[in-house]
Amino acid sequence: MLSKESKIKVLEAFYGIDFALFGKPLKKVDNCCPVIKEEYVSIKGALLSVYKEMLQLMEHAPEPLKEKVGMKEMLKNSIKSAKIAREAARRVVTTERARADIKSELKEALAENKKLDITALVEAKIREKAYRLAVDNILVAQALKEASNLDAMKSWEGEIIEDSYKILRDSLCETAMMILDDESTK
Repeated sequence: MLSKESKIKVLEAFYGIDFALFGKPLKKVDNCCPVIKEEYVSIKGALLSVYKEMLQLMEHAPEPLKEKVGMKEMLKNSIKSAKIAREAARRVVTTERARADIKSELKEALAENKKLDITALVEAKIREKAYRLAVDNILVAQALKEASNLDAMKSWEGEIIEDSYKILRDSLCETAMMILDDESTK
């Protein structure tokens, strides 16, 4: 069972992910295709469910709250963490290691289809990498600092949770890109 503080972190992450990916709440994203939004929300729910399991396994123990946290304060914290996550992702994407990862992904994509627009593909891969890093920053970075039992993530159950997390995170980022691409074509 998660503590009250951990549950608040999950709720902050729920809102923070939208701010990191879209710069605003999902409900304010104008999109002609509600089905994609529904898919995004479903994936985000599944991702946060896996995240909750991860927190339980790691024995997440954030500092106790000193005061009551209302919706306004939670949204303020979500926006703050989203800004930090976006900035951290921007810095990481420009590192040599990230460039090498993106280059490797580009080679794989071009091996599958030689007729791809390389410029558009490079932009998409950089944006996808930045989104994944931002989501990781919101969900995992702080949780690792506040975990009591990191070794649990090395267990069989921890590896299953981590693999599930990565699959859902990647799917969430791909769906967010579809929403943004759909919004920009209006």
